[in-house]
Amino acid sequence: MTVVSTPLEKQRSRAAAAPGRGRRTAAGGGFGRPSVAWAVPGIVFFGLFAIVPMALAVCLSFTSWDGLTAPTLIGFDNWTRLFKDPEFRQAGRLSLLLTVISWAFQTPIALMLGVWAAGRQRNRAVLSAVFFVPLLLSTTAIAVLFHALLDPNFGVIKEIGPWIGIDPNILSSSTGALLTVAFVGGWQFMPFHTLIYQGGTRQIPQVLHQAASIDGAGPVRQFFSITLPQLRNTVTTSSVLMIVGSLTYFDTVLIMTKGGPGTDTTIVPYLMYRTGFQSYDLGYASAIATALVVVATALSLLMVKFSGFGSMRSTREGM
Repeated sequence: MTVVSTPLEKQRSRAAAAPGRGRRTAAGGGFGRPSVAWAVPGIVFFGLFAIVPMALAVCLSFTSWDGLTAPTLIGFDNWTRLFKDPEFRQAGRLSLLLTVISWAFQTPIALMLGVWAAGRQRNRAVLSAVFFVPLLLSTTAIAVLFHALLDPNFGVIKEIGPWIGIDPNILSSSTGALLTVAFVGGWQFMPFHTLIYQGGTRQIPQVLHQAASIDGAGPVRQFFSITLPQLRNTVTTSSVLMIVGSLTYFDTVLIMTKGGPGTDTTIVPYLMYRTGFQSYDLGYASAIATALVVVATALSLLMVKFSGFGSMRSTREGM
């Protein structure tokens, strides 16, 4: 008697013959992982354009180099100078302050917009698309745009500033310049974090909200009791990216304030640029760059450690 196999039975037979392809293994009970070969292009790219430059910066931090002559080994002189340099300490404080302001400004708004964009409101897709437009623009173009808008002589701020209580010379005050840099950065990158929260919100099982609605919980109660706790790991991911990005602001400061007024917006990346490419002290600039990488990495690891993000596991890993 001839046995006719259905397409479903054939698919199950192929899956049984290849235990490593997307099915559970008998030993670990997890899903099979793709071959390491798939990661080779990414590893090579990351090594050439991230690991190698960082290694060169670390090596140059122990030298004195003007960019033209051969580097001269000077040991830990640059690092000793770094820890005693009051200008570096001020730049570090300004970078941390800018990071805190950026996080406090972007996170609540991006979270609320992301939760809203994950819903089914009318015209939601159109409004979301318009809101994400700044993310498509370059940082340089946005900085040039806002620099023109905030020009006290010819910009829009000259006309509307007095109406809304903003000094047209906002970039000439220390507080105003730093807040403006934080606002411009938030205006560009807030859509990115909104997209992260939108994706995280859509992963929350609807049955939780349905059960809460049956129990009489309103939208606000559901947000604080269901949505926000479920987005804990999403908040950690967004915060790490936001903190690292805020610590490495450069284009906006270079174009809009040039570190001014005075040195009131001279954050660490701009100090690194000025030391290396204006003073031609590339050895000391490399020490500043290395210190910035170490601080940003340490803050990221601390957030992952104390938020419990490192213990999160995906049930679809390897698929």
